[in-house]
Amino acid sequence: MADKVYDAVIIGGGHHGTIIAPYLAKAGLKVGVFERLDHLGGGAVTEDLPSPGFRGNFCAHFTRFYGHPAYKEFNLREEGLEYTFPDTNEAIIFDDESSYIAYAAFTVVDPKTGETRFNEANVKKTYDQIARFSKTDADTYLDLTEKYKDKWRAAFHKHRYSAPTPWGVPDALEELFSDPKSGLDLPMQFMTCKQIARYFFESDELRILTLRGFLTSWGCFPDDVPGIAITIATIHLTLGWEPAAIAKGGTQAITDALVSVGKKQGVEYFLNSEVQKVLIENGRATGIKLMDGTEVAARQLVVSDNASPQLFLRLIGEDRITDDMKRKARIYQFDRGELFWGTVGVHELPQYKAAKSNPDVNAAPRTYFAPKDLGFMEDKYMHEIFLFGLPSKMFILTAPDSIWDRSRVPEGKHSLHVEEFTCPARLFSRKEWKQMTQEFVDVLFERWAEYAPNMTKDNLITHRITNPVDIQDTHLDMREGGWCEGNCSGVQNGRFRGMPGGYRTFIKNLYMCSSGVYGGPGIGRGSSYNCYRAIAEDLRLPPPK
Repeated sequence: MADKVYDAVIIGGGHHGTIIAPYLAKAGLKVGVFERLDHLGGGAVTEDLPSPGFRGNFCAHFTRFYGHPAYKEFNLREEGLEYTFPDTNEAIIFDDESSYIAYAAFTVVDPKTGETRFNEANVKKTYDQIARFSKTDADTYLDLTEKYKDKWRAAFHKHRYSAPTPWGVPDALEELFSDPKSGLDLPMQFMTCKQIARYFFESDELRILTLRGFLTSWGCFPDDVPGIAITIATIHLTLGWEPAAIAKGGTQAITDALVSVGKKQGVEYFLNSEVQKVLIENGRATGIKLMDGTEVAARQLVVSDNASPQLFLRLIGEDRITDDMKRKARIYQFDRGELFWGTVGVHELPQYKAAKSNPDVNAAPRTYFAPKDLGFMEDKYMHEIFLFGLPSKMFILTAPDSIWDRSRVPEGKHSLHVEEFTCPARLFSRKEWKQMTQEFVDVLFERWAEYAPNMTKDNLITHRITNPVDIQDTHLDMREGGWCEGNCSGVQNGRFRGMPGGYRTFIKNLYMCSSGVYGGPGIGRGSSYNCYRAIAEDLRLPPPK
């Protein structure tokens, strides 16, 4: 006899586990969530830094969860999830003191609902920014902005929050290939990131920013094949179409709001409760067994917030999967998305030399500083990272969140998120990673001071920088320390992501909802929402709003 019984059992209280739980409970199911760690949220966690009063995001930083259907359905703003929306958006500062700022083409007019409105004034500002270094790219910006507004935007939203179509049936984005006014062409599905950047833009400035954008949101290097969804998502970052958003209290606020809703719906959460295996009888998932021997029965379904390799090889077991699935597990790659990542607490924010001619670069929520060296980014950056852990030329992303969220810092002080890409955890020892992390901090401030003279080590109060080993230790699905839970290019993208693809597994009543399936990595993407829709269809539950 089982020790506990629920209608629905969720393996893992990561970000997607905390999303799907209230949906299932709202549908009338008794739901239990079982999490290995001592906290919920997965990547959506904010923690204290070594110095009192400083807080930083541990794994995920940039979020637009106000656009997720759950934000409205569960009124998450009333549960404490509040965003601020700067007009400035994406910015990059180069080593010759030139710079570029994208202003949000769609600005939020109602923070409670996330409603946006097209902003002609901001479009003109961004056009002028680009025209300073390329009139051709500025005109391209206007053309693509119209295509995004008229064609891409609605299709992209539908694509994100819909189940994958079968191969041969065009999805919402693939339908655009047959529309001559969309500006999209079928070969784009098979272009590399490098080719995409060169196809759309002529300037080194926008090409560099686009290539860094593929990395920022998807972990894709220049020679990876991203597919059309990732391409559109990345161009929208380069050109700043959607507003940057800062969650007050950090990404922890997303988790807290979702868990608050879940508890009100009757969801029960169990921490320090690692699952040993999925219980299966006659080809049907009947529950789970925990590492301490506790057995939990599931009357109707089990949902796994785990990437495919962990679910199929560890929790189900190799003896229960086919030879074909074993082959797919063997080729599943985890060598993208590794970072030196974290928060630095400082006495004062950067004062960039580029601000003399472009003042808003001092207050852009996503600010890169980088060498204007397209050839290095295209041909050497990844190779140096894999050989040495740190590249000789860095393309650093920073975020001065304390401008808009004072809850993360003590009075009179500031903090910035920082990140730079590195290689898989397996390529260096733990001792070497520890040494390289300190080296990263030292080099970070050396380079930073070249762009903003006040950003010396004397300005540093505290920091917490994680490396791939830290991430791998805490997040089992982020193997090799890659935040994207498996590479996002090629066959590990779109409808083919995960095994066997989609949300239903080959075991009856066992579903997958993690970042390792269709929807992909990141906070606010659609895998758990789409998984619930599949469950609702199978069990005849109420559909989401």
